[in-house]
Amino acid sequence: MENTDIIVGLDIGTTKIAAIVGRRNEHGKVEIMGMGRSESLGVMRGIVANIEKTVISIKEAVLEAEAKSGVEISDVHVGIAGQHIKSMQHRGMITRTSTNDEISRIDIDAIIKDMYKLAMPPGEEIIHVIPQEFIVDNEQGIKDPIGMSGVRLEANCHIITGLITAANNIQKCVTKSDLKTVDIILEPLASAEAVLTEEEKEAGVVLVDIGGGTTDIAIFQDGIIRHTAVIPFGGNVITDDIKEGCSIIRNQAELLKTKFGSALAKQMKDNEIVSIPGLRGREPKEISVKNLASIIQARMEEIIESVYYEIKSSGFEKKLIAGIVITGGGSQLKHVTQLVEYITGMDTRIGYPNEHLGKGMDEVKSPMYATGVGLVIKGLQDLERDRKRPASTTVQPTVKGESRKRWWQNIFSNEFLGDDKDNLL
Repeated sequence: MENTDIIVGLDIGTTKIAAIVGRRNEHGKVEIMGMGRSESLGVMRGIVANIEKTVISIKEAVLEAEAKSGVEISDVHVGIAGQHIKSMQHRGMITRTSTNDEISRIDIDAIIKDMYKLAMPPGEEIIHVIPQEFIVDNEQGIKDPIGMSGVRLEANCHIITGLITAANNIQKCVTKSDLKTVDIILEPLASAEAVLTEEEKEAGVVLVDIGGGTTDIAIFQDGIIRHTAVIPFGGNVITDDIKEGCSIIRNQAELLKTKFGSALAKQMKDNEIVSIPGLRGREPKEISVKNLASIIQARMEEIIESVYYEIKSSGFEKKLIAGIVITGGGSQLKHVTQLVEYITGMDTRIGYPNEHLGKGMDEVKSPMYATGVGLVIKGLQDLERDRKRPASTTVQPTVKGESRKRWWQNIFSNEFLGDDKDNLL
C-alpha cells in the first residue's frame, strides 16, 4: 500500500496530544498502525496558549507514533476546538443558465465557494460549510440534487466559524514541528465519525465529547448535522474543584478523580475513606469518597446543564430518538450516564471509537481517543473522495486565507449525499 494511503490524525487537546496513524485495510475497516501520546503543556481550554511548549509535546507524540507504526510522518489532519467556535445557518443560491443540463457537483461547489465569501465579524473566518438540504426550483427537502434539472438551486447550509488567530496558532505549532497541515477539522465532527452509527444520525442523536479543557457538542437529525457548539470547560475543572475542596495537590486530585471518582454521590458508601500521603513528612490526609463524589457531581451537573441548554436551543430536543452519546476522557467517569439521563431525561450511552476500526491497537478504542480516530477516518474519507472526484469538478477556492488549507473541500460527507455514500465511506 502506498504511503499516501496512510493518514495521521493529530489531536491537540488540553490534557494530551495524540498522533494516530491509520489506513484502510482490505476489509474496508480502519487499521490503526501506531499511536503516540504526550502530555499537553501549552494548550488551555482547547486553544494554544504557548507555542513552544505545544511544539515540544507534538514532536514527542509524533516520534512515538513513528516508532510504533514504522511510518515517517509528514502530513497531518488536525482538530480544532475552543470557546471561539460558533455555528449558524445560511442559505445560498445560484441561478443556472441552462435547463437542459443536469445539476452537477460543479454547481454545488459554486454555492459552497460563495458561502466562504460571507462577511464575518473582524478576526473570524469560516472553518466548515456543510450543506444540509437543497431546494431546486422551490422544491424543498432534497438531499442530493445531482442529476436533477432546474434553474434555481438553493442550499441550506450549516456554517462553522472560528477565530483566525486560533487556527493560525495551530498552524504555527504544526509547521514548527516540521509537519504539514492537510486539513483542520472541527473536533466534534471528527468524534462523531468515530463513535456514531448512521442509524443514530438518522434517528437524531447528540454527541457530547467531554475533554480536558472543552466539552464539544454535535447534534444530528435525519442524517444531517443540525447544531454544533463548544462549552469552555471539561474534566480539568473537576480536577481543580477536587484540588480546592480537598486541599490536595493537582496530581493527587487527578488520581482521586480517575480511580475513586463518581458522578453520583448517593451511589457511594458513607464509610468509605481514601488516604492521601502527606507532603514532606506530614500526616496522611483522609478523604471521604462520598464527599469526593459530591464535588464531582456538582461540576458535572453544571456541564450537563450547559449541554442540555444547547440541545434545547437547537430546536431538535423532541426529535432526538437516539438520545445522547458521551465520549472523550470525561465519559469514563463512573455513573456519568445515569446523571446525564437523570438531568436530561434522554437515553444515554458511552461512545467507543471502535465502530469503524479493525482488529488490533485496543488502546485507541478508549473514548479518550475518539477525536484522534475520527480525524483519521475523516482524512481517509477525503482521500477516497478526491480520488474518485472527476478532475473537471475541482474548483480552487479564492477566499482569503484558504490557500493554507483545503477547508472548503471537506464539505461533503456521508451525512448529506446519500447516492454518493459509496464514494465517501
